[in-house]
Amino acid sequence: MVEIDQQAELTRAGAHVTTRWDKFVHFLRVYPLGAIGAVIVAVFVFCAVFADVLAPHDPLQTDANLSLLAPTMDHAMGADVMGRDMLSRIIHGARISLAVGLGSTLLGGLTGVFVGLMSGFLMGWFDLLMQRIIDIMQALPLLVLALAMAAALGPSLENTIIAISIPLMPDIARVVRSSTLSLREMPFVEAARAGGMTEIRIALKQVLPNIMAPLIVLGTAQLGSAILVEASLSFLGLGIPEPHPSWGRMLSESAAEYVRAAPWLVIFPGLAISAAVFGTNLLGDALRDMLDPRQRR
Repeated sequence: MVEIDQQAELTRAGAHVTTRWDKFVHFLRVYPLGAIGAVIVAVFVFCAVFADVLAPHDPLQTDANLSLLAPTMDHAMGADVMGRDMLSRIIHGARISLAVGLGSTLLGGLTGVFVGLMSGFLMGWFDLLMQRIIDIMQALPLLVLALAMAAALGPSLENTIIAISIPLMPDIARVVRSSTLSLREMPFVEAARAGGMTEIRIALKQVLPNIMAPLIVLGTAQLGSAILVEASLSFLGLGIPEPHPSWGRMLSESAAEYVRAAPWLVIFPGLAISAAVFGTNLLGDALRDMLDPRQRR
């Protein structure tokens, strides 16, 4: 009897592994671009987490003898005008971009979820006021509003996260509000209301878990937008200040004066920004197709 139980347990475990492997193969076959995006994002996150181990040199160490050094065996991406190793600065720049991207996306997402849930459930004057504020914010492009907020707050890592999170909030609030309006009259919500649950508890326990799929897709797309906006702010001198190795700051320091004499100072940071944004967009598109019931086969 014990042997039969053990055999059944092993069979169930093998089927579980096979199912996971089949899902992985299915994802690679149906969403090859999404798999490429996932690999790019994984490499990006890996470089950000283990930047101290992967970087061959100190990203802040200067050496006048290496000023504008072309790519060599010891400095694979050359050195900037101050003699700092470009490869090390780009690897550490991934940490800055990831911190700003995740921080601004999470902060803007939490604020947007709160505003959207409260607008969809409370309705009345609160919903009217919040929607008019969101209309005003959405009337301005993302970069323009982020520029205004960054100029008002000043250049720093924390202020950059706040400046980017504010323009990201309206889209999330609109998505959450529309989903909440469609779910608040569903039978399971009416049952929870009849059971004595408060409106806030219903919003958090019943409605929020059912709108996580569009939030995940939107959050992935906004992660790429946040990385791009951070690079733009740093390029304009309103983002991450020196000596932090920001990709946008590297372009700002090199694009105008050294683009012809030392093109590697522009090419490598530009490729890093493009790859990070491209990977997050590919992954976001794949997640949208996977989580949207209308796209499923």
